[in-house]
Amino acid sequence: MIALLTGATAFTEHRPPPRPRPPDGPLGWVGYDAARRRAAARTGEEESVVYGTGSVGGRACVLLSFEFGFLGGSLGGPTGDRLTAAYELALTRRLPLLALVATGGSRMQEGMVALTQLQRVAAASVRLRAAGIPQIAVVRDPTTGGGWATVGAGADVVLALPGAQIGFAGSRVRPPDADPYAYSAEGQFAAGQVDAVVPPGELAAAVAHWLHALGPHGALPPAPVPRALPPAGEPPRTEAADAGTVEAAVTKPADAATEGTAGAEPANAGTEGAAGAKPANVGTEGAAGAGSTPRLPATGREAVARARDPRRPRAEAYLADYFPVRLPLHGDRSGGTDPGLLTGFGLRADGRPVAYVAQCGTPTRPAGYRAAARTIRLADRLGVPVLTLVDTPGAANDAEAERAGAGAAIADAFAAIAAARVPVTTLVIGEGGSGGALALASPDNTHVTADSYFSVIAPELAAAILKRAPSETGATADQLRLRPQDLVELGIARSIVT
Repeated sequence: MIALLTGATAFTEHRPPPRPRPPDGPLGWVGYDAARRRAAARTGEEESVVYGTGSVGGRACVLLSFEFGFLGGSLGGPTGDRLTAAYELALTRRLPLLALVATGGSRMQEGMVALTQLQRVAAASVRLRAAGIPQIAVVRDPTTGGGWATVGAGADVVLALPGAQIGFAGSRVRPPDADPYAYSAEGQFAAGQVDAVVPPGELAAAVAHWLHALGPHGALPPAPVPRALPPAGEPPRTEAADAGTVEAAVTKPADAATEGTAGAEPANAGTEGAAGAKPANVGTEGAAGAGSTPRLPATGREAVARARDPRRPRAEAYLADYFPVRLPLHGDRSGGTDPGLLTGFGLRADGRPVAYVAQCGTPTRPAGYRAAARTIRLADRLGVPVLTLVDTPGAANDAEAERAGAGAAIADAFAAIAAARVPVTTLVIGEGGSGGALALASPDNTHVTADSYFSVIAPELAAAILKRAPSETGATADQLRLRPQDLVELGIARSIVT
C-alpha cells in the first residue's frame, strides 16, 4: 500500500527502540508468541504497523501502514509503541501524518494492556493537532474497532477505499440484523463520517492534493474576494470589467475598505478579486450587457427578486471559477450531512490553499452549520485562510431541524468564525437571510454582489410580524435597507464586487 502512494520514491522505515516483553505477552497467553512468529513468517513484518518517512506527489510526510495479515492488524503494546513513535516523528519533523489503516481492533491476547494503547494513540494525536500538523487517514478493508476510533476517525481528513468495511463494531460482534451498508465506506460517507470514497487508481493524486492543501504552511494572505459571475445565459464579462468592485456613494474609510481584501494584491491578480473601486451605479435602468458593470437594484423589492432569480449563479459556479482543484470535506462527524452546504479546501491557480464554506441557496440545516464549524476550525488550526459564500433564505426552522439542535449548531458556527485567527473573507452571492446567513459571515471582511441582499429578516416575514398587508412588502423591503449599496453605506459590507 505504501508503494501505491510513494511510487518510485524512497520510503525510509523507522523502528522504535526495542523493549523487553514477557513470554507470551503481558497476560502469559499460551501460544501468543508462536502466533506472532507465524504472522511474521507470513507477512515478512515484525508487527502489525510499519512507519517511516516518504513522499507522495513530491510532498514529504510520515507514513504509517497497518499490515492486516499480521494478527488482523490488531493493536497491542508493540503496535502502540510504533504508532506513538510515528506521531512523535511527525511532530519532531513537522511533517503531515498519513495513516493507511486496516485493522480489526485491539489484540485480545494482551487484554487491557492492548486496549489502553488507544489512549496512547489519542494523546499522541492531540499533541500533533495542537502543533498544527495535519493528519490524513486512508481507511482500507477492514477498518474496525479501536483503530477506526483513533487513527482512522480521529484524523482531520478521512478517505476510504470503495467497498471497505468500516465501523466501530467488527463483523462478528454486530447485531445479527445490522444493515451491512452502515458499515461500508459508502454508508459511512452517506452518514458524514468519511470525506471521500477514492478508487485505488486515484488515491495517490488525491492524497498529494490533500498534503499540498493542508500543509504545514507559513503565513498565508487572506483569501482573495471572488469575482462576480454573470447570470446564466449572459456572456462572461470582459477581463477589464471583472477587475474591480463597485462601491456605493458612501463607503467605509479607504484604509478599511482595502485592508485584507484582494485590492492589496498585485494588479495582475485583479481578475480574481476586488482590485480597484469603480463609481457607484445606483438606481440606473437597463440590464448590464456583456463587458459592462451590472446596475444596482433601485429598490429593496428588486434586490430580493434578483437574489431569488433562478438564473443567478450559485455556489457551485463560484467555486468552480475560483479553484482549479477542490477537495471536499463531507459531513459534520456527528452522523449528519447537508447537501445545501459545501465545505472543503481548494488550491488556487498559484497553488495557494484556501478553505471554503459555501451555502447553496437552501435553508441551512444543523449538520451544515456543524460541518462549517469543523472546516473553519481545521483551517484555523492549520493556518489556512477561509472563504465563505453566503446564500441562504435562512436557517432551516422545521421540527426536524430543532430536534437536530439548530440553535446549538448555529451558535457553534458563530463561535468558529469569532475565534478564527486566520483571515476570513466573505462574499454574499445571493440571499442573506438573517442569522442563518450571518453565522457564516466575516465580521470585518464581507463583500456583496450586485444581485444579493442581506437582511435581519425576509421582507415578507417582517411585514407579517408588523401586521402589514402583503401589498406593503415592497415598502418594508425598502425600510430594511437590504440592498447591496445600503449594506456598504451601513458599514456591513466593504464593497460590491462585480
